[in-house]
Amino acid sequence: MSTEDKGIYGILIEFEEPERLVEGCRQVRDRGFEKWDAFSPFPIHGMDRAMGIRETRLPLLIFAGGLAGLATALLMQWWMNAIDYPFLISGKPLFGLPANIPITFELTVLFAALTTVIGMWWRNGMPCLYHPVFKSEHFRRVTADRFFIVLEASDKKFELQGTQEFAESLGGIHVEQLEE
Repeated sequence: MSTEDKGIYGILIEFEEPERLVEGCRQVRDRGFEKWDAFSPFPIHGMDRAMGIRETRLPLLIFAGGLAGLATALLMQWWMNAIDYPFLISGKPLFGLPANIPITFELTVLFAALTTVIGMWWRNGMPCLYHPVFKSEHFRRVTADRFFIVLEASDKKFELQGTQEFAESLGGIHVEQLEE
């Protein structure tokens, strides 16, 4: 019987100190797990490295969003002023870049900001209104003074008995199975 048939989501490991969490994350990463996460009440220096998290590509996405805003603003103003409704005033050009800079700046910032929000939601798997860790009584202290690692059963390295023993060897103060 597989772990999916039993309704197991994963294994939750609780730590008291952030140093133990970082060391536990290193061991989980070195063991080859791919579907797991760490939870902490505050940012911990070196956690990204310990978890093996690569640099984010979000800045490239935001830059592309800003360029799209810039192009949209310039094309929209050129079309409206020079093609769709040309209105010659005192011999001024139908499209002049200096006059269009404010709108171009605003749309560049708007598109970049919207790309940031949408990109963060998408990359972080939001909205996440429910997670199996919410069933754990111990996990409620994650916002105060406890640190956790969750090893997901959907990981290809996850084998219930072996993973349970590995989780207990990490030095946490509590290990429990999470139901789906």
